[in-house]
Amino acid sequence: MTSDLKASWWQLKLLFPVDLEESFVWKFATLGHNAFSVEYPLEDTSRGLLYLWLPSNEWGAVEREALFTDLIQLANTFGTYLDQPVWEEVFDEDWNNNWKKHWQPDPVGNSLLILPVWLDLPKEHSHRLILRLDPGCAFGTGSHPSTRLCLEALDRKPPVALKVADLGCGSGLLGLAALRLGACHVWAVDIDSLAVRSTTHNAQINSLGSGEIEVELGSIEALKFKLNGNHVDLLLCNILAPVIESLVSQFQDLLGVNGRALLSGILITQVPSLTLVLEEFGWCVISLEDQGKWALLEVGRP
Repeated sequence: MTSDLKASWWQLKLLFPVDLEESFVWKFATLGHNAFSVEYPLEDTSRGLLYLWLPSNEWGAVEREALFTDLIQLANTFGTYLDQPVWEEVFDEDWNNNWKKHWQPDPVGNSLLILPVWLDLPKEHSHRLILRLDPGCAFGTGSHPSTRLCLEALDRKPPVALKVADLGCGSGLLGLAALRLGACHVWAVDIDSLAVRSTTHNAQINSLGSGEIEVELGSIEALKFKLNGNHVDLLLCNILAPVIESLVSQFQDLLGVNGRALLSGILITQVPSLTLVLEEFGWCVISLEDQGKWALLEVGRP
């Protein structure tokens, strides 16, 4: 005798300020929730659209309310607010497609295309450099403005034959893009073991091995150890501005005299204070790009 009962999931749909994405990723990782996605509507770059899926047999009304209360507390630390959540029950056979349908081929700049692993290459994008990505890894899909700014900067000025370091690699997307655009080698580090696993996985599905990209757990000290006194030509650093400020004093250990850095994850309001710290340690801002509330600084020696 077979059961007619179908496994189901609660789907959360929630609009949120983009400043909260990193906090949401951290929160869901600590809770073991990997089934979520984030979209950024083109008409409003200040807000993202979160989808989260939870098994309905484990998440009743009380548990869902407690989770949303935790998200409100995260928002409060940024002095912002959340819209009311929209919960919808979806059944097991539809859940996978519901999750995947939110990810589409994503052209970036003139050259790049971010392509989810389960999709075929659209003919209209066949001329682009393909970055296969498994968004299930839940780190950086290229849609966040800070990541977008980095990808577009790499596309405008391809790092041909350059040695590149990716500090806080997340999904590995920036390092993989650098390689697709001509970099000769990438060293990538992150303090999150899930990010290291994600970068390694995405490198594999792009047929890139240790000869092109090396991935390690750690921060700037791990990079210095791997470089063993040598320097890179380009540093990619898409992390939060206070963390960047704390690391600026060690940039000279990574970058040669003619080296430059692309720094993002920075709110426009944080640019003046970060610029002062950079200048204190002998760096200058070559250019500044912005998208919504976010900024990217290209940095080098005077």
